[in-house]
Amino acid sequence: MAHFVSLIHGVDSLKTLKEIDKQAKKHNRVINCLLQAKIAREETKFGLSFEAIENILASGELSELTSIKVQGLMGMASFSSDQEIVSEEFKSLKTFYDRLNKTGHELKVLSMGMSGDYKLALEHGSNMIRVGSAIFGPRNYIAS
Repeated sequence: MAHFVSLIHGVDSLKTLKEIDKQAKKHNRVINCLLQAKIAREETKFGLSFEAIENILASGELSELTSIKVQGLMGMASFSSDQEIVSEEFKSLKTFYDRLNKTGHELKVLSMGMSGDYKLALEHGSNMIRVGSAIFGPRNYIAS
């Protein structure tokens, strides 16, 4: 049985979108993608600035990528027990997402929230959460 990707989370550059488009064309597919916004204060988290996301969405280059479809945004909040910090980060992404939609971008997905903060993310308007460790248990990290 063939397995197909239906959505790629965490796209953090136009270069990556171009590569996904290139690979999707080879298989006659259209791949849905989420642009990852950097909302966390942590240096270990990555993603695009809001300005970079706006630039990508307005880019003529994006309109040339016919085998990808930007469906929305995703963001990961700081790994913090301070709920005010996490709440602030989610709120900023929701505000940005709403602003983009008001200017005609028609984004459908706002993915924020993981196993430890999904309830707060839902309160702030997330319509997709990632709760893998709540379902499958903690990851097994191998120390190097």
